[in-house]
Amino acid sequence: MKLFIDTANLDEIGAAAKLGVIHGVTTNPTLISRERGDFAAIIREITSLVDGPVFAEVLAEDADGMVREGLELAAIHENVCVKIPMTPAGLEAISRLSKEGVKTACTLVFSAAQALLAANAGARYVAPFVGRADDIGWDGIEALSAIADVLSDGDFDTEVIAASVRSPLHVVEAARAGADIATVPPKVLAQMASHPLTDAGLERFRRDWALKKD
Repeated sequence: MKLFIDTANLDEIGAAAKLGVIHGVTTNPTLISRERGDFAAIIREITSLVDGPVFAEVLAEDADGMVREGLELAAIHENVCVKIPMTPAGLEAISRLSKEGVKTACTLVFSAAQALLAANAGARYVAPFVGRADDIGWDGIEALSAIADVLSDGDFDTEVIAASVRSPLHVVEAARAGADIATVPPKVLAQMASHPLTDAGLERFRRDWALKKD
């Protein structure tokens, strides 16, 4: 399972890219709103930091507006993937953009039924929101597993992205559930690299080596 970083902060993206474990970047309007600068300029800068898909989301609510925004976003860089919400208008926009050769990701997906619609419309990616499903008492990982199952059985060129990831455990469970990608916030990425036994082991090695030198 590949990992994307879920942030629009250039410093965070640059730091994650240096680790060599990140294959793409996901953003959304909330993440972009926290950063200073022009939307297109931020996306363009991100594409220079990571050699992989960079996700940028449309804000229009109607299909024509989504298509117009999608074409503008796709023109920023060849690695831009246009995020479109799971709505009837969104499905129409995904279908139209896909026929134009624009890579699309259907976001705010919560069920296998929605994922099937998005895949049939031509979405390159579908993004079930694991954490948000958990927040309202649904099993986000179970929904993710069902989505991965139904899409693997069909003739779809659609990858499943585990989104709204809240912890390293979510990441591991997403991989076990069959997700192709997990998009992780910088905090979760840092937590994945840390373990108290690793810290204790390093401290023991340093202490033992210091005693030997004495």
